[in-house]
Amino acid sequence: MCGIIGIVGRESVSTRLYDGLTLLQHRGQDAAGIATCHEGKLVLRRGAGLVRDVFRNNDIQRLEGRMGIAHVRYPTAGTSGQAEAQPFYVNSPYGIVMAHNGNLTNADVLQRELFESDLRHINTSSDSEVLLNVFAHELQDLKPSTHLTADMIFATVAAVHRRCRGAYAVIGMVVGRGVFAFRDPLGIRPMVIGERDTGTHKEYCLASESVALQGLGFSLLRDVAPGEAVYIDMEGNLHTEQCAQNPVLSPCIFEYVYLARPDSIIDNISVYKSRLRMGEALARRILIERPDHDIDVVIPIPDTSRTSALEVAFNLGVKYREGFIKNRYIGRTFIMPGQQLRKKSVRQKLSPIELEFNGKNVLLVDDSIVRGTTSGQIVEMARDAGAKKVYMASAAPPVRYPNVYGIDMPAVDELIAHNRTTAEIQETIGADWLVYQTIEDLIEAVRYDKNPIENFESSCFSGDYVTGDVDVAYLTTLEKQRSDNAKKIQNGGDDLLVL
Repeated sequence: MCGIIGIVGRESVSTRLYDGLTLLQHRGQDAAGIATCHEGKLVLRRGAGLVRDVFRNNDIQRLEGRMGIAHVRYPTAGTSGQAEAQPFYVNSPYGIVMAHNGNLTNADVLQRELFESDLRHINTSSDSEVLLNVFAHELQDLKPSTHLTADMIFATVAAVHRRCRGAYAVIGMVVGRGVFAFRDPLGIRPMVIGERDTGTHKEYCLASESVALQGLGFSLLRDVAPGEAVYIDMEGNLHTEQCAQNPVLSPCIFEYVYLARPDSIIDNISVYKSRLRMGEALARRILIERPDHDIDVVIPIPDTSRTSALEVAFNLGVKYREGFIKNRYIGRTFIMPGQQLRKKSVRQKLSPIELEFNGKNVLLVDDSIVRGTTSGQIVEMARDAGAKKVYMASAAPPVRYPNVYGIDMPAVDELIAHNRTTAEIQETIGADWLVYQTIEDLIEAVRYDKNPIENFESSCFSGDYVTGDVDVAYLTTLEKQRSDNAKKIQNGGDDLLVL
């Protein structure tokens, strides 16, 4: 999970790129970067940390140019920190900079091909650098002239689709020529197009979520279609073309459960409304499994579960209360590297309001239960605050399988639901009872009859990997590379490059 944004305008875009990254900060807190183009030169600033920590006023002033791209990252493939902060850059052909959200499932094969056949060097362990070099090689193979055309970009993207597998939403920039973007043929990771009409010309913005467009004054045009490529030249002309042979929209359902902001629209579906419907369905499931419940109060585990918890309380006919105060300066815990850090962060992140727990039977509602670290500690906190009984309900089904498409769930042994029954999970986290959403109810809650989507990427719940190339051997290799035990934090300085 990362956040990407690109803008082509008529005036300097660095401030708007910075503001856009702050609106996408929830998608990555490990590193951030901005690249702009000014007078035929690339200006790049990237570093480890939150957006506000990476960029200073003088950085924004030096990031001149009326087109640029930006990225916020949390680590899935590769290490964390400065070394793999994006955007990445290659100088041939033209000079290309790229930001990527997702994960390539055939990155190892591509890296060998790049070294042995394409004669390209990969300097990091990031699949994003692999993707950039595949794109650059395919564009170079067209023997491009000084004038870069939209058709050349589209032919290059078509070649990338033929070589690359997995999930990828990409925004890139060709120095002095334009901004391009494309989405994998299954549309697993999200991307939208926005437009701003100044009266004399139009400006365009591409971003992971519509919330970034809204905050910057752009109107949402539409989602980038699966397999589609977009190219915006320096004159502000928008070019689009379908570049995949058999695109099938299969968006990641976990975007709606947890990753995206509730005020975003993804693939023409309101994240907020989908979470309302998740709450309605979860309440029905509770009434089926626990018809004689004695719940006194419903309390959400902030922030993502609030919308669903409101509907659970309403449909159960019980009180809704805010029982936990969240420390805004602690990041999302399940994506933090290292189990010990996650455990420490839970109690730093949440503090209970004891009067909402004391002497009551409490239903805690969470958006999902991944590793179980947070859930177990929160149940314990509720008991310490005086709750008589502590129940838990998850707006998502049990997470039983690794996610390989850009979410940090690589090792099955780190997933509390893997090879455990609901009763065993309930005992592990210490709840008096536990209710999960069903996968069928979740899909219907997100799909909604006004915006029918035939297929969702829901592998972390079902074990069905939509790209068709994920097997036991791949999962074993992934676990060795990316589990908590395998990860080593790599720290480094930041840089400002003028190329």
